[in-house]
Amino acid sequence: MNSLSFNKKEKPYKTKQNGLPSLDMKWIIIIVAVAILAYFSVVPMIYLIIRGIFFEGKIDFQSYATIYSSIINWNALSNTFKLATLTMVLSLFITFPLAWLVGRTNLPGKKFFRTLFVTTYMIPPYVGAIAWTQLLNPKVGYMNKFLVNSFNLTNSPFNIYTIGGLTWVLTLFYSPFAFITISRALEKMDPTLEEAARTSGASPLKTLFTITIPLMLPSIVAGGLLVFIAAASCYGIPAIVGMPGGIETVTTRIVTYVYMGTGKGIREATALAVALMLIANAILIFTTFILNKKNYVTISGKSTQPSIVDLGKWKWLTTALVCFYGIISVFIPLGSIVVTSLIKSLSRPIGLKNLSIKTWESVLSSAQFLQPIKNSLITASIAATIAIALGLLISYLLVKTQVKLKSVPDFLVTLGGATPSVVIALALIVSFSGKLGLNLYSTFAILVVAYIVKYLTMSVRTISASMAQIHSSLEEAALSSGASWLRAFKDIMLPLIAPSIIAGWFLVFMPSFYELTMSILLYGSKTKTIGVLLFELQTYADPQSASVLAVLILIIVLFGNMIIRKFSKGNVGI
Repeated sequence: MNSLSFNKKEKPYKTKQNGLPSLDMKWIIIIVAVAILAYFSVVPMIYLIIRGIFFEGKIDFQSYATIYSSIINWNALSNTFKLATLTMVLSLFITFPLAWLVGRTNLPGKKFFRTLFVTTYMIPPYVGAIAWTQLLNPKVGYMNKFLVNSFNLTNSPFNIYTIGGLTWVLTLFYSPFAFITISRALEKMDPTLEEAARTSGASPLKTLFTITIPLMLPSIVAGGLLVFIAAASCYGIPAIVGMPGGIETVTTRIVTYVYMGTGKGIREATALAVALMLIANAILIFTTFILNKKNYVTISGKSTQPSIVDLGKWKWLTTALVCFYGIISVFIPLGSIVVTSLIKSLSRPIGLKNLSIKTWESVLSSAQFLQPIKNSLITASIAATIAIALGLLISYLLVKTQVKLKSVPDFLVTLGGATPSVVIALALIVSFSGKLGLNLYSTFAILVVAYIVKYLTMSVRTISASMAQIHSSLEEAALSSGASWLRAFKDIMLPLIAPSIIAGWFLVFMPSFYELTMSILLYGSKTKTIGVLLFELQTYADPQSASVLAVLILIIVLFGNMIIRKFSKGNVGI
């Protein structure tokens, strides 16, 4: 009888009468999935490291010596560390008070503000960078011109093309990492100690500083480190905001070296990429260790509701300040993008007479714009579909079996998601340009592979959470009735987790659709994507067409997120 065992002695094979082992179909499929994951995810990373150490068959660290003896690269490293640190500190300074206000006080409209504070999480960072260059360009920025005209200033008060401007944009678009981490920890934290302190006469502020913050410290640190990694690995914002101001980072230097188109450029890009990869993954492992620590008590075994702090006379002032932050961080930059897409002439003042849909008509009727949109839809759809198929099998292995080393594929998935996008792209370039049996360079296939490696973790996390809620007895009953594993999986498992499959599909599709960092290194003449096109339009002075594409991206992302929230019942997505 075909049966499925869920005990610790489960083996991925059964023994024939002749004594030879025979793999079940289930395990053949799972092993093939894991092998594909390893080949396209692990092998390129290892090969990248090898390429960084060996040259012409010999160990050679000359590339590292060249890279790290260059003042330009040292400045890029310094800028990267400085920006990531400033972004991390500013993000925590902003997000912890916001998370506390939403989770622990009687702030009006808390559900709305919770959603608002993570809105920038689903906006492509480079779109946000474009918005802020439109607002704070020292010569023609909307906000600068408004302030100059309103207060009769002789010079623009803000310059986005500085370390400060770059830090501001990075903070707005990566602080949600910290907000989400801290908010979730606040929700799970046992409020008993806080209530004891309040009962003993401590004020809300004293309770916050003596009880809440010390208990929350691991989550605060973890959230900050996630922001640090994201800011250090970002390419779009430094390229759009930093490079015009002469500010280079490690990611912009890597792209510059790759664009040299020479073997020497690739070797030097590899030397920078390996260092970035090792630092990012070391920080991620440390962050995971902090989040998994069990020796600090924040989660109780009982279902408890924390006491809500009454803001009293500060309630409406606090609400006004929170609203002001939301307007500055979300509504004004998004409004800037929309307005720019509708302006007839950027040299004339904004007004009804200067608004038109002419640029929209031009973009939506031109093959120059429609083909990259089509390319992005195709590659993102394929990547999301394959990621769901792999995610189903890896999630099943992780949740529904007890074989040894079952967590290894999940670790590989996490490793891919944590590796900086520019490193993944470079690893695929050096590995699959004919070196390891495949030549995928400048094809749709290499874009799809890159998206899967980077975003597969989203499908695995979503499906695993849903699959863990399906009792094993349902599948065992089907198998005991004579159904094959594939039949049981199709008829029992898939229908029950269908909402999570749909949500997971869109979680992979959306970032793949607008992805820039990997695409700008991997695209070819026939595989240009919407992210690359938008970047080129912004870089080569067609901000109106770039804004139209940015609005289109935002519409698709918002639509996708609505679907995610519907099918995941708000447990996934924004």
